[in-house]
Amino acid sequence: MRSAYGVETVRAAERALMARLPEGALMQRAAAGLAAACAGMLGRVYGSRVVLLVGSGDNGGDALYAGARLARRGAGVTAVLLAPERAHAGGLAALRAAGGSAAGTAGAEGLIERADLVVDGIVGIGGKGGLRPDAEALARAVERSRAAVVAVDLPSGVDADTGEVRGAALRADLTVTFGTHKPGLLIDPAREYAGVVRLVDIGLELPAEPELVALQHADVARLLPAPAAESDKYRRGVVGIAAGSARYPGAAVLAVSGALRGGAGAVRYVGPAGDAVIARFPETLVSDRGPAKAGRVQAWVVGPGAGDDAATVAEVLAADVPVLLDADGLRLAERDTVRGRTAPTLMTPHAGEAAALLGVRREEVEEARLAAVRELAAAYRATVLLKGSTTLVADAGGGAVRVNPTGTPWLATAGSGDVLSGLGGSLLAAGLAAPDAGSAAAYLHGLAGRFASDGAPVGAHDVADRIPQAWRDVRH
Repeated sequence: MRSAYGVETVRAAERALMARLPEGALMQRAAAGLAAACAGMLGRVYGSRVVLLVGSGDNGGDALYAGARLARRGAGVTAVLLAPERAHAGGLAALRAAGGSAAGTAGAEGLIERADLVVDGIVGIGGKGGLRPDAEALARAVERSRAAVVAVDLPSGVDADTGEVRGAALRADLTVTFGTHKPGLLIDPAREYAGVVRLVDIGLELPAEPELVALQHADVARLLPAPAAESDKYRRGVVGIAAGSARYPGAAVLAVSGALRGGAGAVRYVGPAGDAVIARFPETLVSDRGPAKAGRVQAWVVGPGAGDDAATVAEVLAADVPVLLDADGLRLAERDTVRGRTAPTLMTPHAGEAAALLGVRREEVEEARLAAVRELAAAYRATVLLKGSTTLVADAGGGAVRVNPTGTPWLATAGSGDVLSGLGGSLLAAGLAAPDAGSAAAYLHGLAGRFASDGAPVGAHDVADRIPQAWRDVRH
């Protein structure tokens, strides 16, 4: 599991460690890891041209000490000092002693244009609100250049705690972060500025509860249900799908397709698209008598393609079993009804749906995804899976938000969310808690999308067909 901690937590851990170490030792640890990463980017260090963009904080000091290490290996290293009077004195002295040089921002664009590598040490983890004008000009020059870019701890101009980008920011090919990941490195829009992220262990002692976690294969494998020798279809769980309409029968078919591959033993379908569902999946148990009379289920999925069928949404929400609420169901559900449920609720909005539920613009959700998912979970007292370029799962009870590391932009296709809903509902029926069902479903769905696309466009049915492959890949 990949964990991320906020700025204040990291700073407290750094202060505690520095109190036990000789002065400057912690910065030297960071600089050693940074220099090794830069050398890896360059391939051949001797004779290469390296430009350090140095601000006034500790990130600038890390960059200067790393630059000194590269200069001792034969690189031509020049530090561009954005605030010469406040540059880290020890780091600057080390750079000059190693044969490196320093300059102001005048003429920096020419240096950047000729560089093989640019090291971004402008702003540290406390930076807010985008780059200042002098730094913004350097960022534009870096963007025009052909140099590889390595960010120190995180790209300058992004918010370490939230992943927000409120102005100009510098894009990196590689971010070398120290001690722990920061939330902004895992959440869009900041994540796309970070490039590849490499963690350098500097010995921080951090609390047991992080602010953000990203599950890995082993974590998801532990969550996935596995039938025992005495299992039958009912012991494995039955998921009910209340989805589709005369206008959108495909939503029902796709939700069922995800549910059949999600670990439950059986799928019951209720709705007007029964003929379409049976034609594609004859193993489905179909009923036209409404959710309350469909038979026993361990979880419900309601909403995909439901149109304006508020009565079915209300009937499902009245059931005393876990419910996954998606698509039209999010719009039709009464907030107080969701808040008052005693059984778990898993809501799966995309940014537009989340914005409508929160009464804000879609752009506000996309710019501050972490705040939006937390607010929505608290408002509805539900687990919320916020879909998008970064899928986040937040529980109403608080705790670490989960970020999904799998997926591909090709998943942004009609019906993909219906498959995810069926998959998540099936995992609920198999006995997973709502945060676990949402996290595992997002992980498998994203991985299936990668397998299905392989860099090319895909349809939602292609994604559903690859869920078993994703499941096997995670388990084995």
